[in-house]
Amino acid sequence: MFDANKVKDELVAWIRDWFERNGKGCNVVIGMSGGKDSTIVAALCKEALGAERVIGVAIPDKGQGLNGADEICAYLGIRYLCVSIGDMVSAMMGMEDSESGQKVPLSKQAQQNIPPRIRMAVQYAIAQTYNGRVSCNCNLSEDWIGYSTRWGDGAGDFSPLGKLTVTELKQIGRALGLPLKWVDKTPDDGLPHSSPDEQKFGFSYETLDKYIRGIEVPSEEIKAKIDSMHQKNLFKMSMPEIFVPSEHL
Repeated sequence: MFDANKVKDELVAWIRDWFERNGKGCNVVIGMSGGKDSTIVAALCKEALGAERVIGVAIPDKGQGLNGADEICAYLGIRYLCVSIGDMVSAMMGMEDSESGQKVPLSKQAQQNIPPRIRMAVQYAIAQTYNGRVSCNCNLSEDWIGYSTRWGDGAGDFSPLGKLTVTELKQIGRALGLPLKWVDKTPDDGLPHSSPDEQKFGFSYETLDKYIRGIEVPSEEIKAKIDSMHQKNLFKMSMPEIFVPSEHL
């Protein structure tokens, strides 16, 4: 049985200890998407470090709303910044080959991953300006099937939610006393005209989480799909391998 209150308290203690060891007196910079993950991380960090050390940053692309990020920061009483990345994304989308002068034909996946990587660059610029450390807000469910951008939202200095499923996070959100409209918010990638996560996957987070935790095995079709996504994206869950020469230099 998952004890949300116990794990919540352990998370708060872990965050407090991590900052003692890796940034005593530093602030935390959190990319605020308006989703449950960043909201929960912000609430945990506020409890661990105090509201005055938490900086929430909304980083919308052109045509993208705040998704309630400003409202969440106001509710938590933490510092709020908003940085628009529309021009930066446009510049990246229009990059040219210096030899041919032709626009580089970026794949659809490359185009989708540009904004998350720019957002992470923005968060580190803010962290270096305001004596901060950057949080990674990804959860185990997303990581399991590779639903994150390597060196984008999958980056950060510390990862409070990396070993917790979406189902477990909802329980932690309740233990934190957060409004249910944020805890139970339908997950999506925040892209304009995009469909909810579960619609794109073809299975629910509940199904995925039960499989991850060994509670229930889904149908063969869904199991095969989850296993395939997991296997293809395992490289995202580890740091780059480092070559070790046979001769010690």
